[in-house]
Amino acid sequence: MLQAQCLTLHDCESLMTSTNPFPNDPDRSAIWTMLVKRDIAAFVAADWAQVDGDFVKEGFLGINGKKSGNPDEWRISFPTLEAYRDDWIRQARESQKLEYAEDVLEGIHRATKLTDIEITGDIAIARKKFDGEIALKDGSKDVLNWQTLYFCRKVDGVWKLTGFVGYLPRVMG
Repeated sequence: MLQAQCLTLHDCESLMTSTNPFPNDPDRSAIWTMLVKRDIAAFVAADWAQVDGDFVKEGFLGINGKKSGNPDEWRISFPTLEAYRDDWIRQARESQKLEYAEDVLEGIHRATKLTDIEITGDIAIARKKFDGEIALKDGSKDVLNWQTLYFCRKVDGVWKLTGFVGYLPRVMG
């Protein structure tokens, strides 16, 4: 399996292909770092500890859009942070079992776009989109094609996630 050998965020920094589009905006830069740089590195390493501090645990809520543009089909799949954590770890471990023909960290970064972050006071919404493929050794592709809306709050000067609506169609409406 061709996979980035990164056990910590620092190990992965030299392998990252996406660049923070907000170098002169401390708030948006912090949110981008949390949702792109840190999240992808942690996912590839299947290491929840790298992102555990990025959440407001009390009242966290994750909605699964089921890749549908129709809100009637969306479901509360993650009523607690623990439920989301367990599924996140499961998905990360499943990804590690795939035999990639290219570096998975680079592939996820290539497919990830987060350039739209709206901030009002200490509340933010970030729109993270996935649009790409990662080659697998068997000739098939791991397709990344969805978007997630992340809800954030600044707590004691640090941006944290309060919830999300995820697994939405990449293009809606």
